[in-house]
Amino acid sequence: MGIIHSAAAAGDSSARCKGNERAALLKLKQGLIDPSGRLSSWAGDDCCRWRGVRCSNRTGHVIQLRLRNPSPSPDDDDNFLSGEISPSLPELKHLSYLDLSRNRFDGASIPRFIGSLTSLRYLNLSDATFGGTILHQLGNLSRLQYLDLHWLSFPPRPLVVDNFHRISRLSSLRYLDMSAINISAAGDLFDEVTKLPKLSVLRLFNCQLLRLPNTLPPSANFTSFTTLDLSSNYLGPLLLVERENEE
Repeated sequence: MGIIHSAAAAGDSSARCKGNERAALLKLKQGLIDPSGRLSSWAGDDCCRWRGVRCSNRTGHVIQLRLRNPSPSPDDDDNFLSGEISPSLPELKHLSYLDLSRNRFDGASIPRFIGSLTSLRYLNLSDATFGGTILHQLGNLSRLQYLDLHWLSFPPRPLVVDNFHRISRLSSLRYLDMSAINISAAGDLFDEVTKLPKLSVLRLFNCQLLRLPNTLPPSANFTSFTTLDLSSNYLGPLLLVERENEE
């Protein structure tokens, strides 16, 4: 993940945050509703000292945003963030870690500009009540290793997936959790995920899967998998993998 210490922790006065990144964070704060004041520290010149922000202690660039709701329940009215995610976010060009989980975005679509954060290696939008069709805007994140989109509470507008074609472009992906998302219309699921050479964890709990494919192409590869969770679905035929006849 690179260097993740804040400038404050490292005591490196040369690693103060960049002015354009500070401005982008302030625009992000302006668009969010923060009833508990979780972002009250977002003031002053050095954004590397702000709560939830981590900078490289070498360059001063913002590399992490940890804005997960800390409450045990995402329904806690005191701690969740809501509102709108500012389109200034792509100004954080070195951002490798983004966690907005367990906040409340009331069925809003996952912002398309998240697909512009091409340095991301970790993205957690789980249980944040995003809605609509997903993955189209995420296909550009070729460095992404961890993607968590699962939800436990019911959003006003559910998340759905209509195809997995672009997920096969996430060549660095190791962890994917889409539990409780409706993927019943995505018939290419297994064709695409088996193209991911590094994927080791795939969680598809309660995704309204009604069947598994009868066959997969010879190129299908599950050798990197350590966890495959298909529980609480209504699966039909057993999955078989076609192999070329060997003499």
